[in-house]
Amino acid sequence: MTYTLSDLGWSSSFQMQLDEAADLTPYRLTEIHRSQMSALGEEGSVVLTSPRIVAGELAVGDWVLADPEMRIQDCLDRKSMLQRRGAGTDAHVQLIAANVDTLFIVTSCNDDFNIARIERFLALAHEAGCYPVLVLTKADLCDDTSVYEAEARTLDPMLTTLTVNAREADSAAAVSDWCKAPQTAAFIGSSGVGKTTLTNALTGGDAATGGVREDDAKGRHVTTSRSMRPMLKGGWIIDMPGMRALRLLDTRDGIDSVFDDLAELETQCRFSDCAHETEPGCAVRKAIEAGELDLDRLERWRKLRAGEAKNTETVAESRARERKFSKMVKGVVKGSSKRKGR
Repeated sequence: MTYTLSDLGWSSSFQMQLDEAADLTPYRLTEIHRSQMSALGEEGSVVLTSPRIVAGELAVGDWVLADPEMRIQDCLDRKSMLQRRGAGTDAHVQLIAANVDTLFIVTSCNDDFNIARIERFLALAHEAGCYPVLVLTKADLCDDTSVYEAEARTLDPMLTTLTVNAREADSAAAVSDWCKAPQTAAFIGSSGVGKTTLTNALTGGDAATGGVREDDAKGRHVTTSRSMRPMLKGGWIIDMPGMRALRLLDTRDGIDSVFDDLAELETQCRFSDCAHETEPGCAVRKAIEAGELDLDRLERWRKLRAGEAKNTETVAESRARERKFSKMVKGVVKGSSKRKGR
C-alpha cells in the first residue's frame, strides 16, 4: 500500500526543512534495526541505511531524508520526542519515539496500577508535548473499576481516562477516537497490560500477546521492539515493549506540569531554595499542616525531581567526558599526521 506524505503525518514544519534539501527524499521510520531502518514514503515501504547518523540518534516516528542510494543523510527537527535515561549503569539517552501526538498511558485494573509510575509517564508526555490519555485495561476482570478511576482523578480531574476491555471492539473504537488521521499515537506501560492487544484491535494485526502472573500482576515481555503501524480508521500507532522503569531526564517542566499545585505553592515560599522541610515561611508545609495537601504527593514530587536532576546531571557529565575524549583523539590524530608529514 502506498501513502501520501500527508497520510504519514507530514506538516508544513517538515516541508520548510525539505525545501532546504530538495535533492533528498523524505521517509518516515517505522522500525529501527542495528544496520537498517524500515521506512515508509510516497513509493511505499523501503529499507534505508544510515552511514551518517548512528541508530541510537534515530527513533521510530522520525522523518528522515535519504539520497537515491537509500542512505539517510539527515533527520528533520521533531515536533515531539519521548526519551529517557537508558537502563543499566551506562549514562546515555535512549530515544523512545518521535513525532507522537497522543501518548496512551496503559495500566490495568489490578496490582499493576501505580500512581507514582503514572505520574512519571505523565511528566514524560507533558515535557515531550504529547497529549496524555490514561487507559485502564482489564475492566472485565475487575469487580469495581471505580476505585481505579477515582485514584486517576486525584492526579488531574481533567485527565482523559478510558476504562476498557482491550478485546472488545467498542473499547478499541473509544481509544482510536483520541488519535485521528494523520496523527500518531504511542502506547506506553508495563508488560501484560494489554498494549499489544489494543494495537491488534486498532490495526487489524495479529501480533502475539501474553498474560500476567496472577500473584503479582506482572506481565511477560512479548513485544520486543518498537514499530509504527497504520490504524484501520487512519492515523498511526507505535507499539512499544513493556516499560516498568522510567528514568526521567530533562523533564523538570514536565514534572512541574503534573504537580502544578505544588510548583505554584513553591513560588510562595519565603526562600527560593526552600526544601519544604523545616524552613520558616514554607508555603508547601503550611498547606500540608492545613490539610490542603497530601504528604505522599509531596514526597512523590520531591522524589521525581531529585531522580530527574540526578539523571540529567549524570548524562550531561557523560556527554562532557565523551566530548573531551573525542577532542583528545582528534588532537592525537592531528599530531600524528603532522609528524608523518615532516
